[in-house]
Amino acid sequence: MSSMPNTEQDTKVASTPGATTTLSTSPPETDAPQPSDNPPALDSSSSSTSSHTSSSNDELNQFVSEEDDSVGSPAPPMDVLLPDLIMERARKMNCFFLNRHRLDSCKPFIIEDFQVGLITPEVMRELQGFPDVFVCTDTSVQLHPTLNDYKTRSNAMEQVLNQLRKHDVFITLRGWRDECYEVRVDISEPSLMRMERAATCLFGIRQFGVDINGYVHHPELGLSLWMQRRSQSKPRWGGKLDNVVGGGLSVGFTVEETAHKEAMEEAGIPEYILKNLQPVGNVMIFFESERGLSPNTEFVYDLEFPPDFVPENQDGEVESFHLVPIKDVLPIVLSDEFKTTSLPVVLDFLVRHGVIDTDSDPELRLLSELLHIPLGYFYRRASLGAGPGVPPPPLLPPPLVPCMPPDTDADPNEK
Repeated sequence: MSSMPNTEQDTKVASTPGATTTLSTSPPETDAPQPSDNPPALDSSSSSTSSHTSSSNDELNQFVSEEDDSVGSPAPPMDVLLPDLIMERARKMNCFFLNRHRLDSCKPFIIEDFQVGLITPEVMRELQGFPDVFVCTDTSVQLHPTLNDYKTRSNAMEQVLNQLRKHDVFITLRGWRDECYEVRVDISEPSLMRMERAATCLFGIRQFGVDINGYVHHPELGLSLWMQRRSQSKPRWGGKLDNVVGGGLSVGFTVEETAHKEAMEEAGIPEYILKNLQPVGNVMIFFESERGLSPNTEFVYDLEFPPDFVPENQDGEVESFHLVPIKDVLPIVLSDEFKTTSLPVVLDFLVRHGVIDTDSDPELRLLSELLHIPLGYFYRRASLGAGPGVPPPPLLPPPLVPCMPPDTDADPNEK
């Protein structure tokens, strides 16, 4: 595996033209409070992208102090903390799936004998006020049988959501997007209805997205990953570091079309580079926050950039881009500077490229499982017995963490 940086050094990151950026690689505390929506900005100084002069960055949050004042001993070195940090973050990404008590309190959301979602007790109480749309029982929530086609279901759901939004019942509806996602059990299955993107987490609707690992074999830095700094104006995860390109699958777009669309909008990647886009699989997590449930499947692509190519944002949603040497990627993505729900894509890349191995993470097998939660176990024909009442697959461990505290950054597809 790649050697880990010294905790006393800074990570050198080449940024977009006109700036050299330094990120701290001090290790994070595993029990740190939830990150804010707007983390401190990176230090920048005027210089060319080919220079990598280290600069101090006192504004960045430090994860552990250099010395524990309570005992007067130095903090453990980075290579000692990394295995625990990797697994702590992987568990956080799946805080709902790993909380059996919370999972068992939810009811399957069923359309035409297909379980397409999970309903929490908080949401079910509100849905009971719409008996013409939802049939709520002790075992499930189903759409009313009179809603028997795509159009009538979609229209009825839109009316309900508009009422809930009008009365400000759920915080997630404050982020209304006027953009719909398809509701289906899997990407290959026909859609049963459409739903406003901001509302999908209320119903535990399976969400699909695309992420691109943009990497470079740099003549000076070696293997490196491009990252973006999200615009501070983004309603969620504003100012966080993120994968170079990512976005959710909206109505009317395929996976490949989404990859090309987001690559152009977010990073200005031309077609002559995109022709080398390589699909490498997917990652799946089951996250919960104060906004709701996020059973997320990301279709992952690797894309090698020419060494002299610099991404350039086209839609105003990215503040800057940063090229990070591969040996420095892990400490950064494990930090509160990085968007939590984009982490599985990077971890998957690091595992496939040998940066994370059994030396850096003795629980590599478990990590691989936590990057590929079997969401199909919940989203299938209801008559097959899927849902909270059925034990998890035998390869997965018993609950490892309690339900995570509410997280204000809830939407994994908020790209």
